[in-house]
Amino acid sequence: MIVIEPRIRNNVCITAHPQGCAAQVRAQIHYVRSRGALASPKRVLVIGASNGYGLAARIVSAFGSGAATIGVAYERAGEPHRSATAGWYNSAAFQQEADHDGLPAWNINGDAFTEAVKDETIDRIQSKLGEVDFVVYSIAAPRRIDPATGEIFSSVIKPIGRPFRSKGIEFITGRITTMTAEPATEAEVAHTVKVMGGEDWELWIRRLSHEKVLAPGALTIALSYIGPELTRAIYRDGTIGRAKADLEATAKRLDAVLKTSGGSAVISVNKALVTRASAVIPGVSLYISLLYKAMKERRLHEGCIQQMDRLYRNFLFSGEDIAKDDEGRIRLDDWEMRSDVQQAVAESWEKVTTENLGQYADMDGFRDEFLRHHGFGMPGIDYSMPVDPTKI
Repeated sequence: MIVIEPRIRNNVCITAHPQGCAAQVRAQIHYVRSRGALASPKRVLVIGASNGYGLAARIVSAFGSGAATIGVAYERAGEPHRSATAGWYNSAAFQQEADHDGLPAWNINGDAFTEAVKDETIDRIQSKLGEVDFVVYSIAAPRRIDPATGEIFSSVIKPIGRPFRSKGIEFITGRITTMTAEPATEAEVAHTVKVMGGEDWELWIRRLSHEKVLAPGALTIALSYIGPELTRAIYRDGTIGRAKADLEATAKRLDAVLKTSGGSAVISVNKALVTRASAVIPGVSLYISLLYKAMKERRLHEGCIQQMDRLYRNFLFSGEDIAKDDEGRIRLDDWEMRSDVQQAVAESWEKVTTENLGQYADMDGFRDEFLRHHGFGMPGIDYSMPVDPTKI
């Protein structure tokens, strides 16, 4: 038994609290239940199911629609004197809540990029569900081993073509800084696309189809982001954006293939949220803190679970044709990109300093959400008490 406190290095939290993670999973479940039942697919595979949008999508499927779910994630278990990753606790908590409610659910812990995990997942589908009719792809990983060659690819967060210089923030201290990033090499761009682009999503869908565990008429969705002009150089026009463009091109190829059996593939462009990844992208933490304030003032703010619930109810499974932009993408960032919201953020960006941060930015909300992702700051949890880090 140990006392677990948040330990943060370079804007990355390296600890997680089991009871707190379980509490935030229950809070998401409570939100979905409060919204009422919805009609959506009943046999669901979520690849990248342990955190953020992937976890939220699995919760909406299971606790909003009563779906049987298989969740794939790559997480580290706890040890007697070391906490597990937040995702490990989240997956365990999801399983516990699903079992309690009699909802069929199975967790697969392993590297989704590997053939071994694809094999295990297909075996589980065949033995438990027969087929899946909805596949959510929500992988965020720093590196990938090519299953065909064994070559290791690592992603980077860099601009392309020229250095990036921007305001930034040390979100723990609240100090405004100047952040710089050197441009990526051609090899770094290629590596980032290899890790974060659409290749693995396509491998999953083609493999599921080949093994005849993808139901006729199945839908698959992957998540993307565009963002504002303020972060364009480091995000949409940078290495991550190049990978997102590849992901979106993959959606069009997959959609053409799946349409032959009545299915489809689609991209959802989601809003900016605090995640383990966004906290370390130059300029993005400051943008998000300004965005949160602007959206909360207009009562437009959503977290992961609110975004996924709206995706299901208003877009994917509303009973009407799915609303898409000119590129065929769902725009779940519609409230973020409203002109009044973006104008407010742009004006705040010019004015914000360390001294007036509280006037323009919601740093408390940013910090609170960042910590909740790791199970800290949840109501009703006594964080001074020792806990067993090997279980929830």
